[in-house]
Amino acid sequence: MATSSPTAASAQPVSLRRRGAVLERAILDAVLEQLGTVGWNGLTMEGVAAGAQTGKAAVYRRWSSKEELVAAALQAALPRLDRAPDLGSVREDLLALCRQAREVMYSCPGLALRSVIHECDTLQAERFHAVIFEGLVEPTSKLLREVTIRGIERGEVRGGAANEYVFDVIPAMMMYRAKVCGSEWCERDLEEMIDQLMVPLLRPEGD
Repeated sequence: MATSSPTAASAQPVSLRRRGAVLERAILDAVLEQLGTVGWNGLTMEGVAAGAQTGKAAVYRRWSSKEELVAAALQAALPRLDRAPDLGSVREDLLALCRQAREVMYSCPGLALRSVIHECDTLQAERFHAVIFEGLVEPTSKLLREVTIRGIERGEVRGGAANEYVFDVIPAMMMYRAKVCGSEWCERDLEEMIDQLMVPLLRPEGD
């Protein structure tokens, strides 16, 4: 009677039999890993399924397209910007906030997002506008508002500076320089942006 050898038995695929939130988390983690290694253009639903050690049917049951899958992974994993620095001066607060935003941009999901931004065509990129806005731009702008209003109360910032155009400057600059110029936003770059752009922009009239 034929018997299977230990080698043949070990070659059989192992079913992890995960379900629900555990399986979804494994799939979303696999998306980030794939984006980090093969990028947006190289990512496939099949590759994600293999990375998560599940069948591609399990992926398609939850997300009908590559765009939906990647958006879900980014929304779930992007670090949250939810606390405005309070270091005693508007310059130091802005610099600390920029460092926080940079940490998000260079986190694993942040790098995955950059891969998407760099490689997507215009139509594809439009599908990720909400992810970019809600995950990075809007939180940064909200904290900039807090820092600016605190600066006004201390007399460091002109009263008219509390407006949406000012709050958009830092996230817009960081996204533009990262996408168009390939800037890595080293410490010197952050300091120059604050000292040469933001501090003069916010300074009270007559100072």
